[in-house]
Amino acid sequence: MSNLQQRVISAIVMAALTLALTWLGGLPFRLFCGAIAALIFYEWTRMERAGNGAALGFLPEALILVFIGALIGGLPALWLLLLVVILVAVAAIAAWIRGAAQWEASGVTYAALSGFSLAYLRDGNHSGLIAILFLFAVVWATDIAAYFVGRAVGGPKLAPSISPGKTQSGAVGGAVGGLAAGLLLAIASGAGNLVQLGLVALALSIVSQIGDLFESWVKRRHGAKDSSNLIPGHGGVMDRVDGLVAAALALYVIGWVAAGAEHPALGLFPN
Repeated sequence: MSNLQQRVISAIVMAALTLALTWLGGLPFRLFCGAIAALIFYEWTRMERAGNGAALGFLPEALILVFIGALIGGLPALWLLLLVVILVAVAAIAAWIRGAAQWEASGVTYAALSGFSLAYLRDGNHSGLIAILFLFAVVWATDIAAYFVGRAVGGPKLAPSISPGKTQSGAVGGAVGGLAAGLLLAIASGAGNLVQLGLVALALSIVSQIGDLFESWVKRRHGAKDSSNLIPGHGGVMDRVDGLVAAALALYVIGWVAAGAEHPALGLFPN
């Protein structure tokens, strides 16, 4: 089987599973978010420990398991955020005491906020479903448009020292594609605040590209081509969700400001 065939099959399976669990919401989607957090943490620590070993032993694993248990258990958003702060502080203090770098504490932060923001965006029944679909539409369209526009137009590199393959034309094309997809989803959902949602879509598209660059920087720092080889033809989970989790956190914050921490989707797509 060629690499392209593997990529296509893996993409279809991942998209179908993701959309099915998103539709179900509730506990199945929280389990999905917990799995994403666990896999992100695994890949982050795998890259870090390849060169430095497990400086904190199994403490980071214990901390992320506490977070995942609280997430799946449905702890209220603000309490869960407080728990994340405590868990990260424990990891950071342990690293400081041992004279180790803060990368494993950073991994706890990155993984926990990724799972948290996705899970709580989906809360809110219909509003949560539309908010997550809006997020997917923007991020996926950004990736696709950036790839094809970058290949077709070429031109100056976006960040050659971090990700040599990305171009400025691709970034602009991605932003336009993300904006268009977000507006189409908003129109299809019957949302009335199209100007506001268009601005949100544009912001999410930009943030998702920044998230992609951040993950590329992390991999380059650790001398890794992919975050892992868990997904045939695609590399690792981080390679596939880097832009998504960055945009999810941004969308959660926007929704929190508009409607509160528990059901942020209501601030974007009122019932």
